Amino acid sequence: MGNALGCVSSNEGAQKKASKFTLYSLPLFTSFNGRTSLLSSNSRNKNKRRERFDVDDQSIISQQALAAALLFHSHQRKAHIPVPFSRSTSVTYTSSGSKKHSFKRSSSARQRSNNDPFLIPHQLVNQELKVECLETSHFVLVHGGGFGAWCWYKTMTLLEECGFKVNSVDLTGSGVSSFDTNGITSLAQYVEPLINILNKLGNEEKVILVGHDFGGACISYVMELFPSKIAKAVFITAAMLTSGQSAIDIFSQQMDSNDLMQQAQIFLYANGNDNPPTSIDLDRTLLRDLLFHQSSAKDVALASVSMRPIPFAPVLEKLSLSDKNYGSIPRFYIKTLQDFAIPVTLQEAMINSNPPEQVFQIKGSDHAPFFSKPQALHRILVEISQIPPKQRA
Repeated sequence: MGNALGCVSSNEGAQKKASKFTLYSLPLFTSFNGRTSLLSSNSRNKNKRRERFDVDDQSIISQQALAAALLFHSHQRKAHIPVPFSRSTSVTYTSSGSKKHSFKRSSSARQRSNNDPFLIPHQLVNQELKVECLETSHFVLVHGGGFGAWCWYKTMTLLEECGFKVNSVDLTGSGVSSFDTNGITSLAQYVEPLINILNKLGNEEKVILVGHDFGGACISYVMELFPSKIAKAVFITAAMLTSGQSAIDIFSQQMDSNDLMQQAQIFLYANGNDNPPTSIDLDRTLLRDLLFHQSSAKDVALASVSMRPIPFAPVLEKLSLSDKNYGSIPRFYIKTLQDFAIPVTLQEAMINSNPPEQVFQIKGSDHAPFFSKPQALHRILVEISQIPPKQRA
């Protein structure tokens, strides 16, 4: 959601960027003073010479391949003496883009051997992870404003494959919830599905709460209600409020400087234009630039058809947070360094005013690290789960 709560600006469509390249079509037939037959004759002669060269090349290649096969067979027969040539060759490609985005990637010509270990990336990180030894192996993921449980699909998959139990909740009026977003009048109503999950936990059962964006205010609200059921709280580029603050108090700090957000936001007035807005929507044509500029096209498309308006009343509500309840739960903050919706300066302002136990950061991530940097986010969440529990007084 970011600071999608500023003043409404005039609707400005996203301008299409002009292509840097122009393609020129070439004629299939060319005439030179009417002598098209000359060109055709020359072309046929060239084709014949090319065919003859191709045949000669193929013959040479066949002979080389046969020689290599005989050499290999000979070495195999001589007590398995190693073949005197490299098993692998690689080629590097330099990006044709700007220096800012230039990089090298390697492409290996060696085929995978049956003896090569096959490891999925998350297995490289958590080969010795034993979730049964943790304080809790249960994550509850809370989406941000406009999002839904659908946005966590990569994070859920990675955590579950490591043995964690994961719940991803659709808050009221979000995701597959049938409730009309414009009818939400309080934060308590908005987070009711999250409260239901915590109410169903056993007496000794605890969870790690993870909140993204406005989901930070949501998990703060339930931290005050269920301190004994929450082992840790993780804020991912999220609203981490102090007592007496509302989400709009935080997000409005960047209202004047975030022109892109002001262009993207669309206030909805279900109760008439003479009354306060009931929800906020975002211009779908600006979603990529604002929220997902580091994410894949598939994830942007998923968000475009899945995001719903953000209820306005909950973002106005000031939280009442106590040191005894909210303050007793270890908090961790994850910064996203390429975030245009909640810029790093705003993230750091929240961290400084309400310091957490530890701060992590994800380089190259936009506002949605679960899309743009899922592996990096996964590693941090697993690391947080392994931090020993805080001794409470």
